[in-house]
Amino acid sequence: MVVKIIMLIVFFALMIGIGVYSRKNATNVNDFVLGGRGVGPWLTAFAFGTSYFSAVVFVGYAGQFGWKYGLSTTWVGLGNAFIGSLLAWLVLGRRTRVMTQKLDAKTMPEYFGKRFDSKSLRIVGSLVSFIFLVPYTSSVYNGLSRLFGMAFNIDYKVCIIVMAVLTGVYVIVGGYMATALNDFVQGIIMLFGISAVIVAVLNGQGGFLSAVKKLSEIPMDESVTVPALQGSQGLFASFFGPDPLNLLGVIVLTSLGTWGLPQMVHKFYAIRDEHSIKTGTIVSTFFAIVIAGGCYFLGGFGRLFDVPEIYKPDGTVAFDSIIPQMLSTLPDILIGIVVVLVLSASMSTLSSLVLTSSSTVTLDFLKETILKDMNEKKQLIIMRVLIAFFIILSVVIALNPPTFIAQLMGYSWGALAGAFLAPFMYGLYSKKVTKASVWASYIIGVCFTVFNMFTKVIPSPINAGAVTMLAGLVIVPVVSAITPKPDKKYVDDIFTCYDETVTVHKRSSLEE
Repeated sequence: MVVKIIMLIVFFALMIGIGVYSRKNATNVNDFVLGGRGVGPWLTAFAFGTSYFSAVVFVGYAGQFGWKYGLSTTWVGLGNAFIGSLLAWLVLGRRTRVMTQKLDAKTMPEYFGKRFDSKSLRIVGSLVSFIFLVPYTSSVYNGLSRLFGMAFNIDYKVCIIVMAVLTGVYVIVGGYMATALNDFVQGIIMLFGISAVIVAVLNGQGGFLSAVKKLSEIPMDESVTVPALQGSQGLFASFFGPDPLNLLGVIVLTSLGTWGLPQMVHKFYAIRDEHSIKTGTIVSTFFAIVIAGGCYFLGGFGRLFDVPEIYKPDGTVAFDSIIPQMLSTLPDILIGIVVVLVLSASMSTLSSLVLTSSSTVTLDFLKETILKDMNEKKQLIIMRVLIAFFIILSVVIALNPPTFIAQLMGYSWGALAGAFLAPFMYGLYSKKVTKASVWASYIIGVCFTVFNMFTKVIPSPINAGAVTMLAGLVIVPVVSAITPKPDKKYVDDIFTCYDETVTVHKRSSLEE
């Protein structure tokens, strides 16, 4: 217990110290929100990865999907790495950095407002971001309660409040640079932590081959949604698992979704240069392979820990209990590492979400509607106040969670990515995207998500989110083809940013 407490104290002291150190880089709006657009490759890559993977993934999703799909759930982690990280950097990274600098856009709603010459798109985009980022922020706390109860036997409420206060302090003091530096430290902890946990858990089952053999002997039960496969053996250790189609929906939502999430795309706004993009692409992909691949691979062995403690009184499986139960057999020092690992994952995601929420509401809503004459000093003050407000609000929701809090991440990702992904990506590449198509994407993304929350037309919020995102990719070009074209001179001027001449060394590019 003493060792675990010392680890936490050192971890918290380091986080606050980095916040204080970074305060000199948070003296104006551009620095506070974007780190002066001068953030290097390693910091950006780790900031992208740690914002991507929180306690929701490690405890909630890994436990739930590992139980349902067995070892095939590792495909989710690989999808996160190669679609959610590698392809996101290749397709969006450079163009996002270039165009947002040309537009002087600091947030995703500001990008929409300036790219499509619409103040209304900017304001509505800020409201959509706020409404769906706050419940996502609350879901970040999900999964911490059982881990802290197992490791320290302390109240979940204390854990939430301490984590929220510490995160708020370093974000308010140091802004984006404090978040990026802390993400780097937290990312290193996550890399070493997940590797150690996987080795320890598999050793506890007699090694990898023994664990796979035990998994292959478990028959399918009524939880398998493909009736023809119920009662079969070996599918939990198979390549595609017992339910390939639903598994595909999970891969699409959790991988493609990052392309349309404001707090994820925001990382590309701040990156420094071409070298940073190339290095960041490689580092971010490697990070995702280890963290996401490791989490879901670990979760795939969840059914080997089929004990009474993971069941609710009504006999259903409490998915958030699976990973903690797997870890409860580890040595104390490893449990301490796991707690710091999950805290790192949660605090990094929380800091990214509240910074994105506060900057969006300040710059895209308040400054465009109520407080139009805000100077830079007032903007900084309001953003810091809103960071505190959003953290308090997320704590209140997490302390009094609705019955569907475990599904909040799915709904949030579905609405945000469904509304933003298609118009954002197409807007970086095509001059033909129209204002009407962006509105159509907003409406479909938000309205279908809300409609499905109450009607359950698609029972799984994961699959509903995946459908919404894919629908947007079709709707935007179709609506753009049949609605009035944007002003050619205005759009041509924006796209000149890609035609500017730059001088590079021969090691980067050979002359014609």
